Amino acid sequence: MSDNVYILGTGMIRFNKYPEKNIKQMTAEAMADLFEDVAIDQKDIEAAWFSNAGWGIYDGQHCIRGQVALAPLGIQGLPITNVENACAGGATALHSAWMAVKAGAYDIALAIGSEKIFTATERQKMFDGFLSGTDVEFSRAMIANFQADAKKKAEEAGEKGEEKEGGHSGFMDIYAMGARLHMQAYGTTQEQLAIIASKNRHNGSLNPMAQYQKDMSVEEVLADKLVAYPLTRAMCAPIGDGAAAALVCSERALKKYPDARPVRIRASALASGCLPDSGLETIGKRASKTVYEMAGLGPDDLDVVEVHDATAYGELMQYEELGLCEAGGGGPHAESGATRLDGKQPVNPSGGLECRGHPIGASGLAQVYELVHQLRGDAGPRQVSGARIAMAENGGGFIGLGEAAMAIHIMEKL
Repeated sequence: MSDNVYILGTGMIRFNKYPEKNIKQMTAEAMADLFEDVAIDQKDIEAAWFSNAGWGIYDGQHCIRGQVALAPLGIQGLPITNVENACAGGATALHSAWMAVKAGAYDIALAIGSEKIFTATERQKMFDGFLSGTDVEFSRAMIANFQADAKKKAEEAGEKGEEKEGGHSGFMDIYAMGARLHMQAYGTTQEQLAIIASKNRHNGSLNPMAQYQKDMSVEEVLADKLVAYPLTRAMCAPIGDGAAAALVCSERALKKYPDARPVRIRASALASGCLPDSGLETIGKRASKTVYEMAGLGPDDLDVVEVHDATAYGELMQYEELGLCEAGGGGPHAESGATRLDGKQPVNPSGGLECRGHPIGASGLAQVYELVHQLRGDAGPRQVSGARIAMAENGGGFIGLGEAAMAIHIMEKL
C-alpha cells in the first residue's frame, strides 16, 4: 500500500470544435503533451483508465474505447479499463487510478479522457448524448414542463432575447429549473449568475487552453441570447471537443523522476446521486465531507477551486454544496468578489466549463491539469497567489435535479 499518491504529470489539448480530428488524434495529442510535461517511458505505465461518454453514439464505438484509442500509440498489452460516468468520467478515471496506486497494485497509472461532441451535420446526436446522462424517460417529460415554465417566467419578467437557433442540451433546462427554484427560495438574481459568468469569461480570456477566450462584462452576459430562463448563452458551457490526461504514481516510483514537478493527491472520493425521497444528503455534501475528513482539512483551507459549472448556476450551487459559503448564500458570495482571481478563494481560474469548454469525458481531467499548474505556480496571468491546497469537483449526469455521479480531489503543493 502506498501512503502517498502523486500526480506526476499532466497533458491536455485546447478544448475547441475540431471537425477534422477524431478521438484517436486528440488522445495522441494529449499524450504527447503529457510526455513533454514529464520525461517518462510510456512502457513504464502499468495500467490505464480511459474516459469517454459518446463515442458509441457518434461512431458506433460502444466498447473497448480505451484499447482502440491507446493501441496506436503503443500503449497496449497492459490493463485498460473503460470509464463512462457521464460528465464525471474524467475525474472517475483519476479516482480509479489513485485507488489502484494507493492499494499498491501499480506504481504508475494513467487517467485519460477524450471526447468528440461537435458535429455540424448531426446536431440531434449532440443533444441526445447529453440527455443519455440522465434517466431519459423521466427527463423527457420533465424538460417539456421546464421549457413551458421558462417561457412563461421570461415573459412575466419581460426578459429580452430569444432562445438561440439550433436548440440546446436538455441539461440546460434542468439547470435552469434549479436556478429558478434557488431564486424563489433565496432571492438569488439573474445578475448574480451573470457576475459568475463574467468572472469566468475574464479567466478564460487569460487561458490559452480555453475554448472561449473573450472577456465579457456582466451587462454583456445579461444581454446575450436566452437559452432557458434565467440562463443566457454566456452562462452556459459550449459544445466542443478535447482530451486531457494525468499520470498517477506512488512514492516509490516518484523517486525515479527527480526532474518531475509532482503534486500530492491528498484526498479522493467518488459518490453517486440519489432520488429526492432517499433521505440522504445531497451528493456534493456527502462527497465533500468525505474528502475533507480524508485530507484533515475544511473548506476554509482551500486556496483555489475548480468546480463543475456546466452553467453559472452550477458554480453557484457548488459554492454552497462544498461549504465555501452558507446555504442560500451563493449569490452574495459571487457578488463579494471572493471567487475572483484576486479574491479570498478563487473559483475556476481556468474559466471553468463555461469558458474552458466541456468535452464530457475529458472535463474532469482538465480541471486537474489547471490545478496542477496552479500548485506549481506556472499558470501565467491567471496564477492564484500562494496556492498550496486545491480542490477539483467534477459532477456528472442527473438523477432528478441532482448529479448522478461526482468525484472530488484535494491536491497539495509539495
